[in-house]
Parts: sequence; C-alpha cells; structure tokens
Amino acid sequence: MKVGLFFGSFNPIHIGHLVIASAIVETSDLHEIWFVVSPKNPLKSSKSLLHEFDRYDMVQQAIGDDYRFRVSDVEFNMPRPSFTVDTLSYLSDKHREKQFELIIGEDNLVSFKRWKNYEAILENYGLIVYPRPNSGETDLKSHQNVKLVDAPLLNISATFIRNLVKQGKSIKYLVPESVEILIKSRKFFN
Repeated sequence: MKVGLFFGSFNPIHIGHLVIASAIVETSDLHEIWFVVSPKNPLKSSKSLLHEFDRYDMVQQAIGDDYRFRVSDVEFNMPRPSFTVDTLSYLSDKHREKQFELIIGEDNLVSFKRWKNYEAILENYGLIVYPRPNSGETDLKSHQNVKLVDAPLLNISATFIRNLVKQGKSIKYLVPESVEILIKSRKFFN
C-alpha cells in the first residue's frame, strides 16, 4: 500500500491543505494520505504555535471520516526538533507493508537540500511535489524520484487565518466548518 505523508504544523489546517491532499490522492497511485502533525519545524519559529494536541484535534476534525486520509501523531514522542528523515525511517520500520512517499510544496523543494539527510529521503522514499506560487528554481525538479503533480494553486496561509481570528473576523470558507467551530470554542489564536 502506498501512503503519502503530508507533514505540517497545521496551525490551523485549512482548505488549501485539504484541496491539495484530495487532488494528489485522486491523481496519483497513493492509496491514502497521512497528515503528520509536526510538534516543531526545525526551520520555522514556533512563537505562535498551538499545542500539538490542539493541532492534531483540528486535523482530525478537518478530515472527519474521509477514508482517504488519516492524522498521525508519530512525531509527538520523537526527539525534538523532529527531522523528516527520522520519522520516515521510524514509520517504515513500524509499517513494513507500506511504501511511504513525502508530499511537499514546490517552495520546500527549493530549500530541500538544507534538510537533514535529504539524499536518503530522495533515494529511499521520493517526493510528490505540488505547485506553490513564486517558488523559484531547483535542479531537483528533474530528479528521477521527484514527481511534480498538477494541483490547484491556493495561496492561503495559516498566518492569514490566525490574523483574521485575532481581529475577530470571519474565517468561513478558509477552514472546514468543524475546524472553525473548534477554533471558536477553544478560543484559539485570540
């Protein structure tokens, strides 16, 4: 079984994430996509990051009972910061019957050579890369284990959504209704 791993802080998860995941699972040979909630991205600031369990809950609400998607907390019990190569290795050992591929945005492909053991990820897992605006160029686009996919370009950012919440403005249509309810009820990002 082929599984795509879509890592992210999901702070919050929004319709852009879901549209991309849906487009990828429907147009590729993946059987399902796991949303891997990252406690802390080693390349990003965690100043405005909600607790990982709250972000996990939002992803769970967002995907609901969609059989194509799962949410994973695998990195919650791993050393921090968690590195993608270590998580891939752990998951491959634990789920030997599954073949994992990493899903990343084109903007991350440009900086991919800065990732820990990026060569091992390319050789052992491969990348599914979705388009992102103004990403720049990289020679990795022509690598044999990099698959560029056609997915909608939705330039929605979690930062934009958090700022709307702080200003008391609507986030309707930017996040699933169940996520909006969770954000309001738990007073996230206020």
